[in-house]
Amino acid sequence: MTTTDPAAHASPPNDGVDSELSGLMPRRGYLLALAVLIGALILVFTAWRVARDRELRSAQAEFIGQTVQVTELIQQRLVNYELVARGGVSLFASVQRPTAAQWKAYVEGMNMQRRFPATLGLGFSGYVPQRLLVQLQNEWRDAGYGLLSIRPQGRREVYGPILYLEPKTPANVAAIGYDMYAEQVRHTALAAALDSGQAWLSGKIQLIQDGDRQNTGMLLALPVYLGGGRPQTLELRRAEMQGWVYVPFRIQTFVETALGDAHEEMRFRIFDETGGRDELLYASPNLKTGTTAAFVHRAAFDIYGRTWRIEYESAPVEEAVPRLAGLRNMFALGLFSALLLYSIALMLARTESRARRIALRMTEDYRRSETRFRSAMQYSAIGKALLDSEGCIVDSNPALATIVGLAPAQLLGQRFDSLLEDEDVELPGGASHTEEDGVHRATRRLRRPHGVARQVQLTYSPVPGNVGQDISGLVQVEDVTERLRAEARVHALNRTLEARVALRTRELSQANQELEAFAYSVSHDLRAPLRAIDGFSRILGEKYADRFDAAGNDYLARVRKAAARMGDLIDALLKMSRLARSELKHESVDLSRIAGEVIEELRMGDAQRQVEVSIEPGMQVIGDASLLRNLLANLLGNAWKFTRDRDPARIEFGTEQTASGVREFYLRDNGTGFPQAYVDKLFRPFQRLHSVEDFAGHGIGLASVKRIVERHGGTIRAEGREGEGAVFHFTLPHDGAGRGE
Repeated sequence: MTTTDPAAHASPPNDGVDSELSGLMPRRGYLLALAVLIGALILVFTAWRVARDRELRSAQAEFIGQTVQVTELIQQRLVNYELVARGGVSLFASVQRPTAAQWKAYVEGMNMQRRFPATLGLGFSGYVPQRLLVQLQNEWRDAGYGLLSIRPQGRREVYGPILYLEPKTPANVAAIGYDMYAEQVRHTALAAALDSGQAWLSGKIQLIQDGDRQNTGMLLALPVYLGGGRPQTLELRRAEMQGWVYVPFRIQTFVETALGDAHEEMRFRIFDETGGRDELLYASPNLKTGTTAAFVHRAAFDIYGRTWRIEYESAPVEEAVPRLAGLRNMFALGLFSALLLYSIALMLARTESRARRIALRMTEDYRRSETRFRSAMQYSAIGKALLDSEGCIVDSNPALATIVGLAPAQLLGQRFDSLLEDEDVELPGGASHTEEDGVHRATRRLRRPHGVARQVQLTYSPVPGNVGQDISGLVQVEDVTERLRAEARVHALNRTLEARVALRTRELSQANQELEAFAYSVSHDLRAPLRAIDGFSRILGEKYADRFDAAGNDYLARVRKAAARMGDLIDALLKMSRLARSELKHESVDLSRIAGEVIEELRMGDAQRQVEVSIEPGMQVIGDASLLRNLLANLLGNAWKFTRDRDPARIEFGTEQTASGVREFYLRDNGTGFPQAYVDKLFRPFQRLHSVEDFAGHGIGLASVKRIVERHGGTIRAEGREGEGAVFHFTLPHDGAGRGE
């Protein structure tokens, strides 16, 4: 039956309005194109500014990183000079006063002219009160060194003449006898080194070897006391003073050799601002006047009693940030892109009329899409069926008929659930879940009329049908019987592998136990030869002491001292071994109480010291009480030892919350501290950051602390600065968590 729509024959009443709208549409398109152009220009300019600022920040960060490297290289080179000078101090510690030949042999062994080209040598300047000057000159002459002439002449309370200076270049030989205590800058540095007992750097001086040549020189001096040690009080240091080991060097060569070729392009000046002065020590040769640096940076630091300031300047912006030229090209490209977008917008406005033709084409595309869907369903190797709202099969493909073992005609109108066994049957590897988009996946057993039952993977997905068509979903059926069988075989193989891993774990545990037993046995077996060395050395000293000269008796004493130290190291090794073997006994432990007991023991052993100790109350943890006492004894003992030169000395033990919310214990002191660069050596066995002469110990305490903390499931770290103290942070379990080893 055909009906006619009367509206189809009526003329539209709003033709005038449509014509007006048709005229307005092009104008609106041009306005839109103009808006696109303005927006694109704003976006390009903003992106260019952001990229330019980012490049400037990146170049500035790189520049500051280079300045940090240069500053560290300069500081490290001064530390190397100190180490060379300390070797000379050690020579005085082993020999009361080395001869000129011994001093020459030591300096030649250091090969200073090749390793440190900026230095003019290594010298020793004596500390000679006026009353001992004539005696020194007589000893100098009797030793065959000739007449010791002190320059400049004049009567002074204390003299500091240069006695040794190697290598013996003509300039160094001419410097022998020069009284460095008579010159104000040198006098200040030497006096500060004497009073402090530490290495001290002089101010800007004219080196004797340079004569009238204008070169900026400096001295790094270390005091030498009787016995080679460092007396505790100022009075003892002045009474036992022998002289100074010093390193003269030229500052320009020092900076150039310290930096090498890697930083030759750096531009900077070094100023000495000690005592409020602002004295220029060095200026890079590539510094240019009349140019504006892109970046500047200042770094001030204290080094051996002096305060240095380094002012860095970068190249101009064009050289410091070369990628800015590329950004300008990108800016031009962005402008071109904006114009291109404007052109595209104009083209879009002109193609509006073509949209209707595209809509018609989309209709044709939809028809073809439907055809493709039917073809994909018909020729797919996976079984597929369309279901209606009652779950009955409306359409299916040949692959589904093959999987279920029925003819395609038999499937139409049949409920899909009737092809499957009961859903409560549990299948190996079976799974069932529904996703957010309504797709449901399940693994079921297929009911076949003949043959072995098969397992299939089902995927239900909602599929809308055409208007008036009762189609609600699509189900895909994939035969996964062989895959599930393969997975079962893989699971069986995994169980076999787990048994093998458990066996290898037991073997590894046995090997570790044997290794610990071996270390324990070796440590015990070393005691017998050590006792023999110590015993026979003692007998030699008792029975034949009168037959040895002083050097022989000294060598014998050193042998016994070395044997005793090795015995102590063996004890420390055994202690480390016991820490690894002992079984943890977990209980509630009051760290505040144990820390108080340890401090009381330290006070009883060193009653003369006054140390301010602050211990936070109520610090409860779960762990082994004996091991935790060992931990606190080592940490507090270290803090007590390394604050002996501080007045007042302070030790603080408490807890704090980290940024992640973890409670962390800390132990802080204001002692000697350590360079943060060597923090990795702190917890290694037998690694020391201070000499045995300065602070006694075996280097095993902090290694034991780390092992105890890690056995309790915690972590430990250290922070420190040389001369400003140290702080140790560690974590321990507070309840049942973390009790396993």
